[in-house]
Amino acid sequence: MKRVVGSPGTWSGMVLRLSQCVFASASTFAMVSGFGYSNYSAFFYLNVSLILQLMWSLFLACKDIFALRNKKDLHTADNLLFIVLIDFAVAIFMFSAACASASLTVFFMWDVHLCKAYPRLACRHFGLSVVLAFITWFLQAASSFSGFWLLVSFF
Repeated sequence: MKRVVGSPGTWSGMVLRLSQCVFASASTFAMVSGFGYSNYSAFFYLNVSLILQLMWSLFLACKDIFALRNKKDLHTADNLLFIVLIDFAVAIFMFSAACASASLTVFFMWDVHLCKAYPRLACRHFGLSVVLAFITWFLQAASSFSGFWLLVSFF
């Protein structure tokens, strides 16, 4: 069996999942600390996807910790198929939310200059949250592709 970096049940997979949790929670905190995010559906959508990402990554990080501690093998075909399918769904959800929020942030900051007219919007917080969301998505995509690579090696 192949050992793929970032696959479930490995130290690198656990570190990848924990870093996803850290960046997702930091992005959520940056979005919530800015005032007025719930008035715009793209930012609300980003917050929902970040919370989903946080819960999924935390679940898999706990599963990795359990597997490493008890020397369990998570590299079975049915387990990997379940993880890969949900990983890709969460990655697509995360990417679409980050892109929608990025477009709204650019629109507010550079196109209509709404941030200058209404300084209480905290557009810098929105921009920081979007950058952290893209980092979270990148880490999610890396773990998705490592799981997919391992799944393909079974067949």
